[in-house]
Amino acid sequence: MNVESFNLDHRTVVAPYVRVADRKELPGGDVLVKYDVRFTQPNVAHLEMPAVHSIEHLTAELMRNHTDRLVDFSPMGCQTGFYALVLGVETEDFLPLLEQTFRDILSATSVPAANEVQCGWGAHHSLEGAQEAVRDFLSHRAEWEDVTAS
Repeated sequence: MNVESFNLDHRTVVAPYVRVADRKELPGGDVLVKYDVRFTQPNVAHLEMPAVHSIEHLTAELMRNHTDRLVDFSPMGCQTGFYALVLGVETEDFLPLLEQTFRDILSATSVPAANEVQCGWGAHHSLEGAQEAVRDFLSHRAEWEDVTAS
């Protein structure tokens, strides 16, 4: 299949985890790295959409406080995680960046741009749901690099 994640056996992964899902060298020489930031076990659990929406907004805004290399942070349609696209940020630097951003989410008091002027469904957010999901994800920090069962 053309899509890398369609070639991943979702039955063998053990969420939560973070893995490099793709890497592309761009015409100018920059390297685009796509991370699979998986919160829940595929086909077993999923995140509720208001939490997904809020994690997307919070991460997209707050991660940019720590790096100018974030291109995009987008939810997976299956609601089990997100894809992070970064320019030339390797795993050893991406994991601490993600951790710091998620710690920022835990101290957030509102969801950025959660209004009808700046968002297509501004009322569809849950700061509490986002923080609960991120808190659980962070509690498994030691296992983020373990993608499949040993």
